[in-house]
Amino acid sequence: MLDQSFYAKTDEVMAQYPREERSLIPIIQDIQEHFSYVPPEILSYVAGGLGISEARAYSVASFYENFSFDAKGKYVVKVCDGTACHVRKSAPILAELYKQLGLSREKPTTDDALFTVETVSCLGACGLAPAVTVNDRVYPQMTPEKAAALIETLRGEGNAT
Repeated sequence: MLDQSFYAKTDEVMAQYPREERSLIPIIQDIQEHFSYVPPEILSYVAGGLGISEARAYSVASFYENFSFDAKGKYVVKVCDGTACHVRKSAPILAELYKQLGLSREKPTTDDALFTVETVSCLGACGLAPAVTVNDRVYPQMTPEKAAALIETLRGEGNAT
């Protein structure tokens, strides 16, 4: 069950758009930007507010890979596994992140909700390969050792707030 603040923020977002089906994508983009994911309950709420079926809202939201229905950590770490990054050894970086954080493909977010680790097909930073992003900030020429140091730095920042 979501806190009432989720619904209040959703109402603020929805007030910026016409109550029409064509507003669905920008509304869920804004919701994801604010919450780092699209809570399923909120997607149902939005569907009702726009006068469309939940099935329609889910079919649109699930079509786009960018939308996530799973809560993410404060720090979303994306490891590029595109061709340039892969041949420059992004796999050992991912393995180190999983090891440092006790994560896996099946469990991408830490229990304290501080970190989420994802792989992506391309970050668009091929000249900086292997590349990793943390909350969309690019970290170039990553190594497993640099990844471990980055996690320690972020842990310090995350626990300070």
